[in-house]
Amino acid sequence: MSMHLEGPWLSTTGKKKGKQKFRNAEQARKAREQADAWQDLLKRHGIEQEERKRKRAMESGTYQSPKVEPYRRETPKINSLPFTAGPCTKAPDKVYTGTMIKGIGTMHKSNAVPIFSDEEAVAIAKMRR
Repeated sequence: MSMHLEGPWLSTTGKKKGKQKFRNAEQARKAREQADAWQDLLKRHGIEQEERKRKRAMESGTYQSPKVEPYRRETPKINSLPFTAGPCTKAPDKVYTGTMIKGIGTMHKSNAVPIFSDEEAVAIAKMRR
């Protein structure tokens, strides 16, 4: 399947609305009048948005991140002992030398199991069917 481009409804960028366009000059004039009336109403009630934003921005200083110390262990580091052994050699291979196992059977797929008696061999043979 090829990759498809999704529409702008799944994007997180470009969500701002552009400049408002009006159908005609009359609607643009009404919108400007309403915006001016709204600003006058805010000023009458003592809510001046721009002044509040400016005042808040001037009062806040620059952000200072808190000083964080790096992690330190509670216990001191204990050095290991120096190497005192001789060279390491390979252990001899383990080889079965007894007569206890009669054979190897397959119980399920490639699961090999040791067979110790004739009864086990018959039981494993019956399990597969």
